Amino acid sequence: MKIALLGLPQAGKKTLFTLLTGREVQEGRKPGDVLEGVAPVQDERVDKLAEMFQPETKVYAENNYALCPDVVEGTGNAEWMDAVRKSDLICLVLRAFEGDEVYHPKGSVDPDRDRDLLESELLLADMQVIEKRLQKVEKEKKAGLSPEQALEEATLLKCMEALESEKKICDIELAEHEETSIKSLPLLTGITVLCVYNVSEDDLGAADDRLKVSCSIEKEIMDIEDLAEREEFMGSLDIESSGLVRVNAAAYEALGLMSFYTVGKDECRAWTIIKGASAPEAAGKIHTDIQRGFIRVEVIGYDDLMEAGSEQKAKEQGKLQTNGKDYILQDGDICHYLFNV
Repeated sequence: MKIALLGLPQAGKKTLFTLLTGREVQEGRKPGDVLEGVAPVQDERVDKLAEMFQPETKVYAENNYALCPDVVEGTGNAEWMDAVRKSDLICLVLRAFEGDEVYHPKGSVDPDRDRDLLESELLLADMQVIEKRLQKVEKEKKAGLSPEQALEEATLLKCMEALESEKKICDIELAEHEETSIKSLPLLTGITVLCVYNVSEDDLGAADDRLKVSCSIEKEIMDIEDLAEREEFMGSLDIESSGLVRVNAAAYEALGLMSFYTVGKDECRAWTIIKGASAPEAAGKIHTDIQRGFIRVEVIGYDDLMEAGSEQKAKEQGKLQTNGKDYILQDGDICHYLFNV
């Protein structure tokens, strides 16, 4: 999964990217460069499983982040568009902190205005793509349109009308055949959007429904190595978890993802799958041979294992289930696959 960090200049994208991925952004970076990095999805369940099984290694699920070039209003700069089109999720980073030492390209701090501006840029980018495609279809009409081309043209016009009314592609009701007709077009407003507000320390603990981080405070949290001290510091700010943890978790949720686990003395590991994935589909995340030679999967629910206190006790209590190909994995399933190739 690739997540595009997108925003106006000085919104905090670079700092957030570095905090998430650990990759520093060099001062000499060219304006159009796209940087990529990997961020582990901190997962308490992995930690608890590692405490129980004492493996040599523990492995968290991961999110892939792309730091996009700054969006400059009205310029249509293609660098950020190209990066976003390759992503599965758009993360809009919105500045919501005051500070005269950090300029704002619009002259004042207004995250709602900035969000509207960025979403307008996405709409305009899609309108340009559709307009260009419609012009090509118009030329093709001279030789006569096939039923497929006629369907595409009708769908494009339907989408253009919606975009002109400031409606996103993902909010348009399209039949399956209509979606298929425009599937090859790199449309941005069909991609899920997640908004992250970069706030001041004073606003961090305020109760509202925004996904908030304070990049300056996150640096301080990361610098505290002792977990007890870190939790105490976060408690003094009225937050239960790091903003980085919450951003990763929200990105996971926005894309309809979940984790299942494999455990043992060698490794305790979280694997990422789409909600609703079958046992063989999940097996393919571990190795294609396991999916190809799937026989059955033995499953213990995470909560059942924690309540039992050990894998052996969970089995004795009848908490282990043996399932076949039709089994749909549940979030937190601990799996042992049996296969033959």
